[in-house]
Amino acid sequence: MAADLFYFLVFPGLLFVGITGGFLSWFDRKVTARVQFRKGPPVLQPFYDFFKLLLVKETILPKHGSPVTFLLAPVFSVFGATMAGVFILLPLFNITTGFRGDLIVVFYLLTIPSFSYIIGALASGNPLAAVGGSREVKLILSYELTFLLVITGIIMKCGQQFEIDSIIKVQQASSPFIGSVSGVLLFVVAIFCIQAKLALVPFDMPEAETEITEGIFIEYSGTAYAFIKLTKYIMLFILPSLIVAVLLGGFRLDGINILWSMLKVLGIVLLLTLIRNTNPRIRIKQAVRFFIIWMNLIAVIALVLITFGY
Repeated sequence: MAADLFYFLVFPGLLFVGITGGFLSWFDRKVTARVQFRKGPPVLQPFYDFFKLLLVKETILPKHGSPVTFLLAPVFSVFGATMAGVFILLPLFNITTGFRGDLIVVFYLLTIPSFSYIIGALASGNPLAAVGGSREVKLILSYELTFLLVITGIIMKCGQQFEIDSIIKVQQASSPFIGSVSGVLLFVVAIFCIQAKLALVPFDMPEAETEITEGIFIEYSGTAYAFIKLTKYIMLFILPSLIVAVLLGGFRLDGINILWSMLKVLGIVLLLTLIRNTNPRIRIKQAVRFFIIWMNLIAVIALVLITFGY
């Protein structure tokens, strides 16, 4: 019991993923600033933002809404992201081997933050938040099937293994899955799915500050919004880590491989940052078509190639 609490609250749980995600958020903002010929924030700025919201800013409750549901939604989002992070990072750090089917459990846990945002938006009673929630629902329905096809491809490539630990060991015993044609296709599809899960441009329609003024988060402030910030920090770390685990051979924690493992995660975050800084926001109809037609098509091609050994 004590070990489980340590895993959830300290390492590789809430404290670790929160701090690491904060540094990755700084990296994302710094690269964004450099792309736009700006200096960018100091390294601790994400933590300043979080603690200012947590300890200084007032939490204002919407007048026409459900206060309890409104406040609980960010808590559930942090819980879902943290639990997913624990199940991803335990086998990555070779602490435990996980359990049979943990990859499927992670798939469902990663949906909790998005659904929490929707519930919180609807509980606020704000019409702009409802518009953002509606967009989030449509986005989830478009990319979740695609992400499930990516996971199906991973399971097929490792001989019907459902455990993250087994998937990592299969790659380390031979070569990372990205070294094949089907692996490259799955990686491309997975990157766009992560971009949508993180609601980064071009898939930031649920927030769209220039259209619906932060949409699903329009009524959030203070401590409640701090929890949303924390969830975003955590997701920015655990989603690239999941891709590293299932496609890039996982982490190797010996010698120079430690640096190489860190560079894998940083490389994926850099790619996500460059995508969001070189593309305009698209309409929700375009995003749905992009995933349901093109990304699903690429994922299905990858599945066919896996069947033929490619």
